[in-house]
Amino acid sequence: MAREHLRIGVGAGFAGDRWEPAVELVERGEIDVIAFECLAERTIAREILALRRGDGPGYSPKLEARLRAVLPACAAKGIRVVTNMGAAAPLAAGRAACAVAAELGIADFRCAVLLGDDVRDVLVARPELSLLETGEPLESILGRMASANAYLGADAVAEALASGALTVITGRVADPSLFVGPMLHAFGWSYDDYAKLAQATAAGHLLECAGQVTGGYFADPGVKDVPALARLGFPFADVSAAGEVVIGKLVEAGGRVDARTCSEQLLYEIDDPAAYITPDCVLDMGGIGFTEIARDRIRVEGARARPRTPSYKVSVGYFDGYLGAGELSYGGPNAVARARLAGEVVKERLAMRGFEFDELRCDLIGLDSLHGPAEGRPEPYEVRLRVAGRSQSRAAAEAVGWEVAALYTNGPFGGAGDFADVREILAVQSVLLARELVPTRIEIVSAS
Repeated sequence: MAREHLRIGVGAGFAGDRWEPAVELVERGEIDVIAFECLAERTIAREILALRRGDGPGYSPKLEARLRAVLPACAAKGIRVVTNMGAAAPLAAGRAACAVAAELGIADFRCAVLLGDDVRDVLVARPELSLLETGEPLESILGRMASANAYLGADAVAEALASGALTVITGRVADPSLFVGPMLHAFGWSYDDYAKLAQATAAGHLLECAGQVTGGYFADPGVKDVPALARLGFPFADVSAAGEVVIGKLVEAGGRVDARTCSEQLLYEIDDPAAYITPDCVLDMGGIGFTEIARDRIRVEGARARPRTPSYKVSVGYFDGYLGAGELSYGGPNAVARARLAGEVVKERLAMRGFEFDELRCDLIGLDSLHGPAEGRPEPYEVRLRVAGRSQSRAAAEAVGWEVAALYTNGPFGGAGDFADVREILAVQSVLLARELVPTRIEIVSAS
């Protein structure tokens, strides 16, 4: 039977997020669902690489720890868990979740695993598809492809919840859809009711980054103060069957929820506010308004939406060479001049050794690494040189850190604290793929 009200909380906004606020929500938040959003653009490609090398399980490395923290309370209270921590290995993640439940003594635990986002085989047969970012054919990166995952929508998440399993684990799903899916399931909304989908998608976008809407990544002391930031809580949404949405947080949790925090999050990562394309609808944010109905309670109104597009966005991860970096600190009088000289020396020595780079740059962290040339700015008393080079040659990338370290006795005086790093570059581009080419399915994994 359809519900009249749903309270959905957010347990994480990225893979490295804190989990104390999630525990706070499941234990004291009177929530019905908690969603953990843990996939950035490159995460699946990174987890595939870790899986291939035997360096990781293919799913979020923090999955077990997060579930241990919340599953006892969720099982006791019937709180559903929805998460994309399955990353590149959703089935393995489902089995890991069952192992955690068994370890915790949770009886009759089942996990619904949503599959179908991995479309590498489909793309291999369609090299003519155009990359959205460059217009080049997919064929130009196909030989270096590491991953290809379609952004699935709320309909698939709702189908997984209909299984009755306490926990739903997915791979790539659009961030707002993790929250829209539980609403579809709870209220029995039509997937063509765009008035309700608009409100639901607006709520999902507000929630998806967790602490950002409660004051994290908002705080600016003396300008935008956030109370008790060290105890920042995560938000929840109260949603009605009619599509009414109120964003809030626990009274005892740190942070703030108001029109300003919600406005900043609403526009976060948005290209066109009038056409925010998700797998569920095309959201128009132009009419959205925020009304404070109580302290840390904001009503969200005025969301509109057009029908969803006939295709899914597919995120294609591929290998794009190597990045080598080296760092060294300089301090005291004339530190900036010494650091600049050191950077020029490294660049010249790399050229003398015949190494080629697609890009090679020297930045002074604390002076010009974020905002470019620093003419007219006050010089700091200490600064950190960073030299970074992108190359198709691993040897060239390794040479960057080597030459920076060599500055100890072969460069300006006063350098200290060297650091070097070399990593493979996992780049991401996108294509569009017709929905009918992306069938989804649900597999149930149990702890027995």
